[in-house]
Parts: sequence; C-alpha cells; structure tokens
Amino acid sequence: MHTRTGVRAWAAVAALGLSAVTPLTAAHAAHADQSTTATTNTTTTTNTTESPASGSPGDIVSSAPSSFHPLPGQPTNTKAWKIHYRSTTAKGEPNTVSGTVIVPQDGRKGPRPLITYAVGTVGVADRCAPSTGFPYGTAVEANLIQQLTLRGWAVAVTDYEGLGTPGDHTYTVGRAEGQAMLDAARAAIRLPEAGLGKDTPVGIMGYSQGGQASSWAAELHGSYAPDLAVKGTATGGVPGDLLKVAKFNDGSYGSGLIFMAAIGQNAAFPELKLDSYLNPAGKALVGAMKNSCVADGAVLGSFKTIASMTTKNPLDQPDWQQRLNESRVGTVKPDAPVYQYHALADELIPYGVGRQVRADWCARGANVEWHTVPLGEHVSGVITQSPFAAQWLADRFAGKPVRGNC
Repeated sequence: MHTRTGVRAWAAVAALGLSAVTPLTAAHAAHADQSTTATTNTTTTTNTTESPASGSPGDIVSSAPSSFHPLPGQPTNTKAWKIHYRSTTAKGEPNTVSGTVIVPQDGRKGPRPLITYAVGTVGVADRCAPSTGFPYGTAVEANLIQQLTLRGWAVAVTDYEGLGTPGDHTYTVGRAEGQAMLDAARAAIRLPEAGLGKDTPVGIMGYSQGGQASSWAAELHGSYAPDLAVKGTATGGVPGDLLKVAKFNDGSYGSGLIFMAAIGQNAAFPELKLDSYLNPAGKALVGAMKNSCVADGAVLGSFKTIASMTTKNPLDQPDWQQRLNESRVGTVKPDAPVYQYHALADELIPYGVGRQVRADWCARGANVEWHTVPLGEHVSGVITQSPFAAQWLADRFAGKPVRGNC
C-alpha cells in the first residue's frame, strides 16, 4: 500500500460517499432536530398501507411530501416525496426501506424516464440516509442527481435497507442493495403523485457502494423485477469482490470501510456473530461507527488493521467468506446493456476488481461498454464520468444502438 499524508487520507475516504463532505456529525444532529419541523411544514397528507408483509415488493407503505436541494436553499423546480416501500432482504424476507422520489416540474406531458439511483457510501447511522440530507441541501451527491432532473428525468433514490429504518444498515450486501434499488423504481411508478406509468423507461445508476448496488440491480432485473422496463445500467467504481477490496484496504486510510462492511454483513446475517471476533478496541470502534456517517467513520477507522481490532480474523472463516462471496458481482449476465467505468488510479477499490467484473460479464455474453478513467482517483472518477454516464442512458432511452466493447 502506498502512503499518504493524514489530511490527504481523510479527504479521500471522507469523499468516498460523496454525500459526506458537508454533513459532519453536527450537521446531521441538526437534521435530526429539524426533521419534525420540516415534516410539519411540508406534509399535507401521508398515505399508508397495511403491514409491508401484506403487499408486494415495491408497494408503498407510506409517503409524504419532501424537498430536493443540492445546496442549502437552492431551488430545483422539482417536487419530492419521502417514501417507505416494501422490499426484500438478502434472505428473501419482506422488509421496509425508505427513499426519495424526485420529479421535475417542467410541464412535460406524457411519459418521462425514471432513474433508480444508488448513492456511494454515506455511513451506517440512520441520520446519514440520503432522504435526510436532501431537504437541507447537505447530500453532496445531490449535485450529480440534479444533472438527471435537469434532463427532465424522474429519480428514485433508495436509502438502502436499515439506513433510516429499524435495524443496522446492510452495507455491502449486494442482493439487499440491488433489490432495494429495483423496488425503489417500482415504488416511484406506483406513487400516484409522481405521474409515472408501468411502461416508464427505467435506467439504473450508481457508483462505489452505489456501483455494487446498481450492478446487482442489473443482474437481478430479469429474475426479480422483470416488470420494470430497464433500458440500461450505468455503474462505476464497482467493489465486485469484497474480499479483495478488504485485503487492499486493511491498515490503510480506507480501512474504515472494512469495519463498516463487517457491520453491514452482520446486520444481514446475524449468525456471523461479528461481536465474538472483536477485542475491546474493536468493539469500541464498531460501536462508534454504528453512530457515525462516513466522514466521521473514516477518521475513526483509518489505518486500523483487522488484526488490531479482533481476536481472530473473521475474513479467514468459511462462513464469512461464503457470505462475502455471495455479494460478488459478475456471476449473472445483465439482461440490459451496461456502461461501466473505473479509475485507473482508484486508491480505494482496485482497478483490477472493476476490470474483473467487466471480464466476467463479457464472458457471459453481456453487452458492456467499458471505460477506463485514465486520470484521477476514486472520487474524481464519478465526478468526471457522471455526465458521460447520463448521456449514455439518454441514448438508451432514445433507442440508439449500443456500442459494447467486450
């Protein structure tokens, strides 16, 4: 692993989530204090169904007006709704996930495309959820989402399982993330106020953790949500092999991501018994990270080794290896075209991990347009490539030919 200064390290990891540059702990605490007031000011009605177990994946459990601001107070000419919708856990059980549906108010008549969007790492505390930051303009990835709404597209942004809803966030559990993305699209289409229809063309988009989620959504579409008219997936910085990503980051400035991932896997699979592997320092770290967003968690977890936080490395155990390998990307052919990109100098998710996803998909006959980002690192990769990914999706909505380069 190459060495960086402490400031450089913090900046890189904090920026990983893209939603974490501004909303540090104090800002999130302010959100918690303001949330009741915001709801009172914006909510006119709340639509509620019966228990989520009584419906189908994508059914709306509740909805309430919200707002979408890339920066504090910045107008966007959109309407937004905070939703809770039914989805499915990694074990196939019904659950409820929260998210946000955003629709431009541009006077457009007739159908408009819908993007189901997965954000990068934001942390594992409930206050880190994208839906919490959107009304206050503190979710930095909202600037990328605004590129989509300015095209006249509706956007559904999942909070993921356990982020803003009961239980721990199942961070890095690919199946849960992918299902939450697909069901967010279903929920947006079923939200009457959004004005969408069952034939709405859908694009899937995400980077980093969102790259894992969007890749899983692409692979699951045909079996889990064939009712969605998915036209393509734009995915980048994909952590396709969690064991390789963990080995790459162990003891580095990105090591906090390993401990967040351990929390997430244990949340989905409690039988892994994470706590039984942690020493006192590890228990303290994990406890603090459960109450932190990514910027705080990155500082807490940076340069920590697995060995220094555990009595025995769980990643050496067959049950942990099995669960982590269950989240691998590349084992199923996406049934719609894919635009995949990865920064050559990615310092958090190795370039070779992304290329392996591409190789595995190509070997299965997928239609993949691959792009190496020659300059920049992990965060700059999504910033520079986001407009190209959006244009690629626009071409899919327009029915233009796909130029795969397997």
